[in-house]
Amino acid sequence: MRPRAAGRRSGLFILGLLSLVCGAGAGLIGALFRLSLEAGERLRDGFSAGWTGWFWSGLLTLSALAAVACALAAFLVRRFEPRAAGSGIPHVEAVLAGQARPASFALAPVKFVGGALAISAGLALGREGPCVQMGATLSHLIGGLLRRGEDERAILLAAGAGAGLAAAFDAPLAGAVFVLEELLRRLDLRSVTAALGASTSAILVARLIIGPGPEFAVPALLAPSFPALVACLGLGAVSGALGALYNGATLGALSLADAMARRFPLSPAALVGACAGALAFVAPGFSGGGDELTQASLSGAPGPASALALVFALRFALGAASYAAGTPGGLFAPMLALGALSGAFFGALVDPAGQNALYALVGMAAFFAGSVRAPLTGMILVTEMTNSSTALLPMVAACFAATGVASLLGSPPIYDSLRARSAGA
Repeated sequence: MRPRAAGRRSGLFILGLLSLVCGAGAGLIGALFRLSLEAGERLRDGFSAGWTGWFWSGLLTLSALAAVACALAAFLVRRFEPRAAGSGIPHVEAVLAGQARPASFALAPVKFVGGALAISAGLALGREGPCVQMGATLSHLIGGLLRRGEDERAILLAAGAGAGLAAAFDAPLAGAVFVLEELLRRLDLRSVTAALGASTSAILVARLIIGPGPEFAVPALLAPSFPALVACLGLGAVSGALGALYNGATLGALSLADAMARRFPLSPAALVGACAGALAFVAPGFSGGGDELTQASLSGAPGPASALALVFALRFALGAASYAAGTPGGLFAPMLALGALSGAFFGALVDPAGQNALYALVGMAAFFAGSVRAPLTGMILVTEMTNSSTALLPMVAACFAATGVASLLGSPPIYDSLRARSAGA
């Protein structure tokens, strides 16, 4: 028994070391991807600001440029690596379930360049999807080069995916929990060790390049009152319904885009890109991943309820259409923006004199739970991104309600639906 126990300890130690290496690679890729998106956003916003007095010329020019950028991103996916389309998380889950083959190294440049083009053009897509899939692919390749067994390579693939999420949002614990709750869906010492190791090294590398700090600033919150906790239960129920509706809208948009692409392969990307470019010119803060909208909602004074409802509807439609365009890009960031907007709107209606930032923050986690059905990941992710734990209790209540309502409505988790859709394609 002693040699066997020593072998297990040695294997766990080696797996831990490999997870650090894989996480560092995922952190490097994630940090570089974030820098490319920041540069693209500055370029897009600078273009919009440079056409003062030439509204229609600027609008048409940016719309055309965005259409070309998105069409090029979709072309790269279709021509070189179809598995790079969309978030990439359904593909990672399919690989772990034995339903798909791991991607080749060709995925990384296609995902990086295609994602940078599409998100910089203004599509409502998140940076985390590309970071997750690139981190997973790199980690699996490292495991193969070092001749690790299939089980160990699968653990490294999942850990690399979590490291990509950690680097995308500067959220190390959320990255590790994502591996255990959403990807592997099991809790054992080897998986926990690899997930924690990869997320740790990813954050260390990413912070060396980007710097530390929470993604969003939240005003100081008071401990929520009992009526506020009850209100957050209601917000969770509403968020569960909205999450289910968003899942249905995304799947419906994908079906419509597929029908269009059969005749004109790049038309969905070009059409959505043109609309996103026009929006970016008219209202730059409304386009892209949605971080500006999330921050505005978390500020505590996001604006009148009618304006919040209008922006929510606009982003809801753009988010579903953007994911259907066939370019690389994730769902997390747009979901968080929608959750923050819906939470701020809910707070403005039911508790106008209360802490509006609290409802926006809780709405982020609840909308995520209603759509993805990974409440622990959502709560930890939002807590780390805002560096605020005051809202944990109302988030627990809201995520409980959101998960229950979405399940009662018969809406499967979005990544389960996307994986099933890919398997049936």
